[in-house]
Amino acid sequence: MAKIIALANQKGGVGKTTTSINLGAALAKAGKKVLLVDADPQGNATSGVGVDKSELENDTYEVLINGVAANDAIVKAGTLDILPTTIQLSESEVQLVDLPRREFRLKDALAPLADQYDYILIDNPPSLGLLTINSFTAADAVLIPVQTEFYALEGLGQLLNTIELVRQGLNPDLEMAGILLTMFDTRTNLAKQVSEQVRTYFEDRVYHTVIPRTVRLSEAPSYGQAIIDFDPKSLGARVYTEFAKEVMAQYG
Repeated sequence: MAKIIALANQKGGVGKTTTSINLGAALAKAGKKVLLVDADPQGNATSGVGVDKSELENDTYEVLINGVAANDAIVKAGTLDILPTTIQLSESEVQLVDLPRREFRLKDALAPLADQYDYILIDNPPSLGLLTINSFTAADAVLIPVQTEFYALEGLGQLLNTIELVRQGLNPDLEMAGILLTMFDTRTNLAKQVSEQVRTYFEDRVYHTVIPRTVRLSEAPSYGQAIIDFDPKSLGARVYTEFAKEVMAQYG
């Protein structure tokens, strides 16, 4: 039975897509069957694993809005499978409003895949709209990447409140997987201060692994590869391998 993890933070640029791709690839390298769901209309996870959007016959939009079976939209991307997306998904926020079971469209679509994968990772847009609500309704847990920079905690209260509302009304089993500190710059006192602040506030809900800010991690998506394939000996590859181990230990 797949463990479904939604990666979310309404702040943009905190490492959601980077973590979705690289955690997924590291889990796959460890022998797990992994599906990456691109639920962000920007489609960065799709291009970041080397999928050509212009060649797609189906995508997340078709699955959510037109009821196409998820299996008919999934494509292979190296060691990962991905349910890809295009900019057309941006139209879904409005169209979902009038559809039956509007908050459960993704959950219903992923249900037939539960026995095909060990992990399903959902990359979400930087917002708390219906796409993210669909993701939370479908997920077992929410993983929150937090950038170790000023205003890191800004908006987290609203995100946690949304998770609680979904738990109360749509998905009582939803839990917080944990908070992942990202873009950590060892040269600055600010990064260390933010890290300490987050750990003080959230205590054991913060992962031990910390993702550093590195050039190679930033370069990998432009080549359509996860860091573990692009530069397996890099610091980024090593830390995401360690993070995958931490996630696997968390979920058995």
